[in-house]
Amino acid sequence: MSSTLAAAFGIAALFVAVLALVFAIQALRAQSGTPKTAAKLPATPQPQPQTQSQPEPQPEAKPGTVKSELRRLSKELEDARSELRETLQHLAVVRYDAYGDMGGRLSWSMALLDDKGDGVVVTSINSRNDARSYAKEVKSFESDAKLSPEEEEALETLRKEAAQPRDLPAPQ
Repeated sequence: MSSTLAAAFGIAALFVAVLALVFAIQALRAQSGTPKTAAKLPATPQPQPQTQSQPEPQPEAKPGTVKSELRRLSKELEDARSELRETLQHLAVVRYDAYGDMGGRLSWSMALLDDKGDGVVVTSINSRNDARSYAKEVKSFESDAKLSPEEEEALETLRKEAAQPRDLPAPQ
């Protein structure tokens, strides 16, 4: 008798699990805005001869499908990459002793540039009595203002870094 009761509870538990799965699927569909009927992916287009001058426009995927989400995320990723190229993200710091009588290399020059080599070089020269700071604008790894050897060294470090290929995946 107890095995029959255990089997009945097992079947009831299975029924409740299937019912919960159905409700979860309906909730996901309602959240994403897709209809309750199964959304079918568009048929794969057959290859057709086309001229090389004009690429065939891709059909717009239905909202809420995996294909449309991938396209949306791909566009967002490309937008983020293009914005990232314009941010001041490359940094090089050169520390040195500006005056021979001081130790500790307390003076420094810092280059802060974007991917195009535009940005700023900031320098702080420290002595026993005071500290002086300078900022110089940089365009394409060059400055209209005369740069110190340490500022040039910081720029050269970033110029070499920019010449090396980056390990980012290519956009698809």
